[in-house]
Order: sequence, then C-alpha cells, then structure tokens
Amino acid sequence: MTGSDARAALEWLASVAPDPGVCRWEWERDPRGVALLPAGRRWDVLIMPGELGRATLDVLTRLTDRPGPVLAGTASARLGFFVPPGTAGRWLGTGIRTAGDGSWIAVPHPRRRIGAARWLVAPDGSGTLSDPVLLELAVHEAAARLRDRGRP
Repeated sequence: MTGSDARAALEWLASVAPDPGVCRWEWERDPRGVALLPAGRRWDVLIMPGELGRATLDVLTRLTDRPGPVLAGTASARLGFFVPPGTAGRWLGTGIRTAGDGSWIAVPHPRRRIGAARWLVAPDGSGTLSDPVLLELAVHEAAARLRDRGRP
C-alpha cells in the first residue's frame, strides 16, 4: 500500500467517526492504534468464526479481483468482512454475527499491525466493499469444503 493509498484508507475509515480528527489522533498517537468506529454508515461488518472466515476469504479471492476490507480479531479467531450498509439487517447466516447501524467496531490503523486486530485485506480508500451475493456464495462453498474435510 502506497502512502497516498494509506492516507485515502485512513480518511475513508475516519469519515464515519463522530469526530474524524479524534479518530486520526487515536490511530497516530495511541499505542494501541485502534479506534472505535460506528458500523452502518459506510459499511456493515459480517463476523465469522476464524476457520469459516479464512476458508470464505480463500474462496472470495478466487471469485473477485479485490474483495472489500477484511479484519482479523485476536489470533484470527474471528474475521470481519466489510459489506454495504444495510447488509447486516438482511443477513441470515447461522453462526455469523452482524454489525450494522447502532454497532461499533474496534478498527486498527489501516497500515499498522498493532495489538490484536489486523487487516487481512486493508481498505483501499475507494470505498470498495465485499459484494454480499458473492460473499454468500463464498460462505456456502467454504462451509461445504470444511464439511467435506470432516470439520463442523
């Protein structure tokens, strides 16, 4: 990611914060490098268990050149896929949590790896998000592959 891409990603993410300046300050000066941002404005997040999330990301990257941002939590135990606003309210996947309007997400600096959360696919600053239809197809394919390997 170039410096201008990172700046665009930072600005895109911070634009949803109640005070974008405070958000940028937290990323730049707080040793944890994490800001709490509201979902439901520019994006929702679908949160999957790690094994399903990693398998889904593998399938998704074969279906599209550029998936939307994907966040990994502590030890990649959960993955969060950034999708268009409103998706969380319509998602029915079993075992998949959603963060939409009224939810908040701990988001790391788009270019740093500090603390527990990290980007597997960093935002590009253009607003690219994962297509919910492609993501659903990827989840089904990933679940079938895990089932065929004898995993729940």
